[in-house]
Amino acid sequence: MSHLLPPAIFIAINKPIGMTSHDVIDAVRRITGQRRVGHAGTLDPLARGVLVVGVGRAATRQLETIVAGEKEYITTIRLGITSTTDDAEGTLTAHPTTAPPDRAMVEAALPGFIGEIQQRPPAYSAIKINGRPAYKLARKGKAPLMEARPVVIHTLELLDYTWPDLRLRAVTGKGVYIRSLARDIGQALGIGGYMADLERTRVGSYDISKALSLQQLEALWPEIAAASKS
Repeated sequence: MSHLLPPAIFIAINKPIGMTSHDVIDAVRRITGQRRVGHAGTLDPLARGVLVVGVGRAATRQLETIVAGEKEYITTIRLGITSTTDDAEGTLTAHPTTAPPDRAMVEAALPGFIGEIQQRPPAYSAIKINGRPAYKLARKGKAPLMEARPVVIHTLELLDYTWPDLRLRAVTGKGVYIRSLARDIGQALGIGGYMADLERTRVGSYDISKALSLQQLEALWPEIAAASKS
């Protein structure tokens, strides 16, 4: 249920929908009594799943190594609609079609997003533009032009397709935005799309099956802390 590298403590938290990654960090600080707490890769409030948390100075210093590892996601892309934020939080615009893409068309589009690709981050993201987070500029109506950057997508597996929803399993490298992937797949199909649902099921070796809820962490923390000192 946790990964221990004494005296560093790493814990996979199963982040619920509605909490920010910082909310989780604040909760872990309260539970553990430790101020030095960090995470290995942000999850948006609308996303759920694995958030690897490091507790203590030794752990937080190693988080970059975990951030650089593979990540696995299960996502639902809703086709035929675009969003200003590329997810369900934004203003949605429908793009009606009388001929939705069939499964073969979807399968033919996916290989173009596997391997090293150029991906443009969402305008509503924490990437800094001239020292300011892009999302703050976007909220003021000054959406910045985000430059594409190289990212790696190792696997895209089609799990289900029932118009308008497309469900995928994605295994990625560092820095991939699943919101951008949803937007770009929709564009490739000529009808638009946005990320309607997202679960991160793995970060490196930290799997959702072993992730703790915050309630479980609170109950188990005395045992985890004791084990880290043994």
